[in-house]
Amino acid sequence: MFKRLGARWRRLRCARRDQGMTTAEYAVGTVAACGFAAVLYKVVTSGAVSGALQSIIGKALDAPF
Repeated sequence: MFKRLGARWRRLRCARRDQGMTTAEYAVGTVAACGFAAVLYKVVTSGAVSGALQSIIGKALDAPF
């Protein structure tokens, strides 16, 4: 029976072996993205960066046209 299926059977068997792999990859990617977002949030809300952003926005709003 398996000889008759040939390459098709091998593809199905390989697909079963990899089943669930994409879910794990998405989970790791999501955790990494959340970690990066948390670090970025801490950096942007820090005093030095917040002051610099306010300064840049203030200069942009006071610019003559």
